[in-house]
Amino acid sequence: MKYSTAVPAAVRALIREGELTGPTTGYCDGYAQGNLVVLPKALAWDFLLFCQRNPKACPLLQVADAGERSFSRFAPGSDIARDIPRYRIYKNGVLAEETTDVVRYFEERKDLVSFLIGCSFSFEAALLEADIPVRQIEEGVNVPMYNTNLSCQPAGVFSGNMVVSMRPIPYAQVPAAVAITAGMPRVHGAPVQIGAPEAIGITDLAHPDYGDAVTIYPGEMPVFWPCGVTPQAVVMHSKPEFCITHAPGHMFLTDIKNTALKY
Repeated sequence: MKYSTAVPAAVRALIREGELTGPTTGYCDGYAQGNLVVLPKALAWDFLLFCQRNPKACPLLQVADAGERSFSRFAPGSDIARDIPRYRIYKNGVLAEETTDVVRYFEERKDLVSFLIGCSFSFEAALLEADIPVRQIEEGVNVPMYNTNLSCQPAGVFSGNMVVSMRPIPYAQVPAAVAITAGMPRVHGAPVQIGAPEAIGITDLAHPDYGDAVTIYPGEMPVFWPCGVTPQAVVMHSKPEFCITHAPGHMFLTDIKNTALKY
């Protein structure tokens, strides 16, 4: 199967069966992908408020009812506990486990609330349609992601700094990349920094904090977008007693077209 042209439901089925466990960059062209955060109900209001106060880093797409295992509006018939290639479990802010299935946690705890957050993978198809290169797809690796010194606005127990993803863009195409992504605020929108990583606390592009390094050719500029891994950095900083997230780059594939998430 060519995953770039596959329909999301078919790919989710393969993920659910354990046949796909890698990053989803380049999958299901034209369809939105999402980040996952799952928290106990007692923490859900604080995190909802955190998303509302930090819409660039955490553009909220859907919130499931407590105990619900499907994002019914974005992917009818989906299973939040099995339809992501790889999950992370945090306990008191510490990464305790990485797994391909979190069914047991949903069965043990009936109070879990799942948040679906927009993902920058969703705007990559629009960049490619404009003949703007997406390097990690070219090189077959995960997108490079970096911690920054950009503070998020705190809410309740949650606070911390933004994480960004980086794509090298040829100088002449930077304005077009900015314009295209600015028109998609529900999947992070416009970049937060262009060409000066040190200005946001990034000192070594060759060693990302998450994902993989990619080649930056002469005549290209590193461009940084808000990233849905931000909640994981916030969880490690804020130390809630329990949280499930996707592993960086291993996203939830929705049935919603990217065009539906534009202005």
